[in-house]
Amino acid sequence: MTIRCEIISQDRTVFTGDVDIVVLPGAAGEMGILPKHAPVLTTLKYGVVKIRKGGKEEIFAVAGGVAEVQPDIVTILADRGSENIQDIDLERAEAAKKRAEEYLAKSAPADTDHYLIMEAALRRANLRLDVVRRYRKSGMRIPPSDN
Repeated sequence: MTIRCEIISQDRTVFTGDVDIVVLPGAAGEMGILPKHAPVLTTLKYGVVKIRKGGKEEIFAVAGGVAEVQPDIVTILADRGSENIQDIDLERAEAAKKRAEEYLAKSAPADTDHYLIMEAALRRANLRLDVVRRYRKSGMRIPPSDN
């Protein structure tokens, strides 16, 4: 028995398929969703969504959002930055982190909105880098974080 999973970002569908289990970074903690789960609506924290089918696992970084769980489908509406960890560009994530850190290191912000945008960009960059370090199964060496 499987459950349908859809991960939808602001600009595209990231994943659609039938899976055995979906593990979400819910606001109250990690949630495991199996077929025939009771209906739930939850906000998502920055973290990873893990999906498993037939012993194969795929991992996606999500920068918040919401998830609606029904007995036969899990719909994840992810905020910006949702992507499969195999698609994360390490150089791009490191560059984004550096830009955000440089901006935030400056004295008092002249533009509060831009400051908050850069804080969010730093959180997303750190999420991407952390997720790749923890979960990507490739032979490439990933440098340690400065955090």
